[in-house]
Amino acid sequence: MNLTRLGLGNPVAVIVGVLLVVLFGIISISRLPVQLTPEVEEPEITISTTWRAAAPEEVEAEIVEPQEDVLRGLPGMTQLVSESARGKGDLTITFAVGTDMQRALLEVLSRLNRVSRYPVDADEPVINSVGGDSRPIAWFIAKPLPDNDRDISTYQDYLEDVVQTRFERIPGVAQSEVFGGQSREVRITFDPFMAASLGVELPEAARLAGGAKDVSAGFADVGKRRFTVRFAGQYKVEDLASLIIDWRDGKPVRLSDVATVEDRFTDRRSFVIQNGELAMAINAHREQGVNVLEIMDELRIAVEELREGPLKNAGLTLNQVYDETVYIDRSIEMVLTNMVIGILLAIGVLWWFLRRLRATLMVAVAIPISLMVTFLLLYSTGRTLNVISLAGLAFAVGMVLDAAIVVLENIVRLREHGEQPNEAAARGTQQVWAALLASTATTVAIFMPVVFLDNEAGQLFADLALGIAVAVTASLLIAVTVLPTASANWLRDVHDDDPHDKWWSRITAGIMHLTSTRLRRVSWIILLIAIPITTSLLTIPSASYMPDGNRNLVFAFVLPPPGANINTIENEMGQVIADRMAPHLAGEASPTIQDYFFVAFGSGAFMGARAKDPARTGEVVPLINGVLRSFPATIGIAFRASLFGGFGGGKINVDIQGRDIESLLSVATTGFGLIRQHLPGSSVRPKPGLALDEPELRLLPNERRIAEAGWDRETIARIVRAFGDGLYIGDYFDGDKRLEMVLRATPWETPEELASLPMATPDAGIQTLGELTHITRTAGPDKVRRIDRRRTITLEVTPPPNLSLEESMDILRDKVGPVLTGMLPSDGVIQYAGAAEKLEEALESMGGTFLLAIAILYLLMSALFRSFKDSLLVLVAIPLATVGSILTLRLTDLLLGVIPPIFGYLPMSQPLDLLTMIGFVILLGLVVNNAILLVHQTRAAEREGLSRKDAVEQAVRRRLRPILMSTLTSIGGMLPLLVMPGAGTELYRGMAAVIVGGMSVSTVFTLILLPSLLLVGEDKHPATQEN
Repeated sequence: MNLTRLGLGNPVAVIVGVLLVVLFGIISISRLPVQLTPEVEEPEITISTTWRAAAPEEVEAEIVEPQEDVLRGLPGMTQLVSESARGKGDLTITFAVGTDMQRALLEVLSRLNRVSRYPVDADEPVINSVGGDSRPIAWFIAKPLPDNDRDISTYQDYLEDVVQTRFERIPGVAQSEVFGGQSREVRITFDPFMAASLGVELPEAARLAGGAKDVSAGFADVGKRRFTVRFAGQYKVEDLASLIIDWRDGKPVRLSDVATVEDRFTDRRSFVIQNGELAMAINAHREQGVNVLEIMDELRIAVEELREGPLKNAGLTLNQVYDETVYIDRSIEMVLTNMVIGILLAIGVLWWFLRRLRATLMVAVAIPISLMVTFLLLYSTGRTLNVISLAGLAFAVGMVLDAAIVVLENIVRLREHGEQPNEAAARGTQQVWAALLASTATTVAIFMPVVFLDNEAGQLFADLALGIAVAVTASLLIAVTVLPTASANWLRDVHDDDPHDKWWSRITAGIMHLTSTRLRRVSWIILLIAIPITTSLLTIPSASYMPDGNRNLVFAFVLPPPGANINTIENEMGQVIADRMAPHLAGEASPTIQDYFFVAFGSGAFMGARAKDPARTGEVVPLINGVLRSFPATIGIAFRASLFGGFGGGKINVDIQGRDIESLLSVATTGFGLIRQHLPGSSVRPKPGLALDEPELRLLPNERRIAEAGWDRETIARIVRAFGDGLYIGDYFDGDKRLEMVLRATPWETPEELASLPMATPDAGIQTLGELTHITRTAGPDKVRRIDRRRTITLEVTPPPNLSLEESMDILRDKVGPVLTGMLPSDGVIQYAGAAEKLEEALESMGGTFLLAIAILYLLMSALFRSFKDSLLVLVAIPLATVGSILTLRLTDLLLGVIPPIFGYLPMSQPLDLLTMIGFVILLGLVVNNAILLVHQTRAAEREGLSRKDAVEQAVRRRLRPILMSTLTSIGGMLPLLVMPGAGTELYRGMAAVIVGGMSVSTVFTLILLPSLLLVGEDKHPATQEN
């Protein structure tokens, strides 16, 4: 062919081309963004609105519902989830893939401006496009130095100004968050009894204290100069106490007479315990499309600067406790190690077959050149280097040798028969060109639909599919240009001395004997088609969504007892956890913990821990679950943090929706018990809680008494806030930042004390709060969750380890769903979301992709063979590969459950997840190659005049060596990913099992099934002579 002859005519040009590819490939490697997982575009915008001291139901009514109302019908929106909690409302908007996020962000901003009003003391909404499921790439812990006695929680503002600001200045860092601290406020603490005795009306005092502000009056020309006119009305904090709030008997009543004023820290609402000590936590989120390794290097530089500079001066230290790049580095190292082992195995297989070092190295050179081309294309198309694309490159190592093996083996065969180097190179390449083009085209065609899938699964595996497709295409070009040129110039002294020639003859004779009679052929055809199909259908495992991976991080969500305050959580949970974890932290108990953290905030908490030995991360899960279950009335769920947690992980969301929250709680409580019953070993996390058990003091207004006092409900509401967490009355600027000014009563201990607090009223003298309202003890929700504007209680189910996601879904639909549906009110509905919804979508798209790939495969082969019937012969190899894959997958699962416990580790499993399913797509492109070679060679021999039987025998004899070589090199390249332990291997192991098992079984039986099919009707095809 032309490409081959061009290369033979100008070897220097071929060398230059190879060097250029290597050069640009190396440049691409240095510039490729490195990440843990591929960029999965599930566009989200989050909106957070803070309203201090507000209950969830008020947040829902005053903030969340108005925002939802203006956002309905937002273009491209697929889901709207809101959560109303104490003092905060969060909305998460999910958009369809491909949505223009710049335009969406502008539309969200425009619509939020339509909200008529917010409560006066609510903050402005904060909009973030990072996404609610964004995963931090790093966590840092700040602690005081040994000689610093200051409470660490009082450094909130300092860490935000110094550390958070420094992190967010790093290119590629989207946002940073600070946890566990207290902000500053100006608090006016008044004595209700003193205020009432002096006749000070609280609403008026609040107005006066909050209204003292600096005001600009514009400009004035005085002579030749222009002056700015300003009224310096704002008090300094130390002077605010002298504010005159009323007059009595001609004497001023100052604020200091009834209250104290101080610049102080807010009440503690959260805390962080790390390795038994109070601390503060800071994280860092990355932007999309950035190199995580480079960002982490910049973060480390920033931490070192901060630690030796401002933090040291402030008496603080900062240490990193989680680093996502550790897993990336370990995974890359493991994949590279396995690739090197795979390459060595493949080269060893080549040398064993060829017994010529130069010929072996010529074929092996296809690996680095193909990989360099792949790096170049990945960089050019804006892809990233991650655990998935690395898997594609690892599997490509075994695949890129196929074309080179077939070409070189054919050239060597012709040279062994005495042809000249140039002629053997040109003719040997030409003879197999059509078959190689067909096998490459089919492989590429199989992967291209995966590249263009726009759902989550498609985006996850696009890098892998593109990498393999590019590598295989590059290997074809190398096989028809570089290899013939190299063989013509450097392959010398080739003689007919194949040491394995007798083996090939015996195997060919054995195959022809096994298919020598019609009865034998029919028997083989029936057995090798019916048995694999039946076995596959009976043994195929149930599907799961994504493998967990092992980031060496165990995470736990904790729902403390209803109404537990922050001090109770610290004393009765945080300190107990510290005591229980101490021996594991010190290495005195197993498993040994590297470090852990416990973070409490509001009415919830979460916990994380890392094992000293990453292989024992699974043992940390029962340890933390045991600790959390020892707390009464507490729901705690620990699990190993999934590599794909941001994409749904392996959790099923059972969304129970309706209008009446009490009915939803009743159904959710029943569902919680049923799921525990039918899925023993599963973890169920209710979002929000399962009962209206958040203790609540509800003040019901006495309309008549309030009116007689000269007030209204709004005035009483403001007074009640002053008696509670504090009434916001304005802002105070201290020259550095704005602080909230809060009017707050002196502490009270019981509802009876609250009811007895006196107030001076305009028309009724002194009245107590209990006279103007009726105080009742009741309970309310700790959070209100809404999905698509409907109240929702979500049961987040993590299936037990011994059940796949698909099996768990079937149980939920068949045994839990019908019972809950019967309990719902008329407007109620149950929906299944999370990984369950994504699995169904992925299975549908993967099934469609698989069928499309087979259709494309069939049409391309029909064009090659000029026959629709011959292409069907190639497709029969697929069931053979499938049964081998499924049986190997089952065997791998069995061995993983038996072997680790022998060495003192927890048993593992090998599910049929989406990453494993991609192995079937890869396998599809591999197994048909052998069949294409046999069918193509048989038809070529028939056109040369051989009988059908002789043509089949010649095809088996000539193609047996390249078939076995390509099969064993492919298996050798992928075998390390199946058997080698280490970081990341849990992701690739299933794929490798599918390919190794499928290739092994299909190759052996294809050499029997294809000849049997080709020999059908041999009597009708006697030898013919060419005209």
